[in-house]
Amino acid sequence: MKQLSNSELIVNNDGSVYHLGIRPEHLSPTIITVGDPERVTAVTQHFDAVDFTIQNREFKTSGGRIGNKEITVISTGIGTDNVDIVFNELAFLLNYELASLKQKDELKSVDIIRLGTSGSVSSGNTLDSIVYSKAAISFEDLFQFYNHSFDTVVFDGRDYPVIPCDACLETKFDKYSPSLTLTAKGFYGPQFRNAQISPKYQLQEILDLKYKNLTLGNMEMETAGIYGLSHLLGFKAISINALLADRLNGTFSKNPSAVVEQMIKESLEIVCS
Repeated sequence: MKQLSNSELIVNNDGSVYHLGIRPEHLSPTIITVGDPERVTAVTQHFDAVDFTIQNREFKTSGGRIGNKEITVISTGIGTDNVDIVFNELAFLLNYELASLKQKDELKSVDIIRLGTSGSVSSGNTLDSIVYSKAAISFEDLFQFYNHSFDTVVFDGRDYPVIPCDACLETKFDKYSPSLTLTAKGFYGPQFRNAQISPKYQLQEILDLKYKNLTLGNMEMETAGIYGLSHLLGFKAISINALLADRLNGTFSKNPSAVVEQMIKESLEIVCS
């Protein structure tokens, strides 16, 4: 069994993990992740019952039920740096004895469904539509710090990991169109937006990126981290994306809350079916 130190697996005085502030009993077999803490309530308002809500920093967690289906909703905050915290602490809650800091003999898995917003970079992904990430390109540096054997794509002479969604969850969410997702390190320059500081690369330079039979379809900031860590930890994960921006045309949704609400309702129906 793997033994961790007190500085590696930090446990609060109430038995909760350091950043999330939750204990093992707060996790359900199905976990929905959202970026914005306010979106946790947007999901749980559709529950038949909410059993608890705990917030520490940007990490808000609520658990409840729709019928007999137990679901936990967690906000990750923005970016794969926060995703790294959330997913490692989920693994601690599932697979470690928090009193002894020892890994359990039998490791558990969970289903992870990300409900997020994204920008389209493909004429096939129309504004205000909803897609799922069939695979995600890690256009940030998280997986430089973990051993892995992910496929890669090349851009500007560098290799970037590409990680697919879980095949079983993909079958469940097949009402949505698949998209190849680029996960960026930031919102402005890393997503090729013009701001006061001009980006090093232009949007057109990355549109030819391909993985297998997929061309690049959308960009956001969490999915590759979720997919990569899920693969390494033995979790199942899929990312659902409400497309609120059309980067090719420079337009933004006129009613983003309605698109997000549609994504939440439809995804909860799928999760509970």
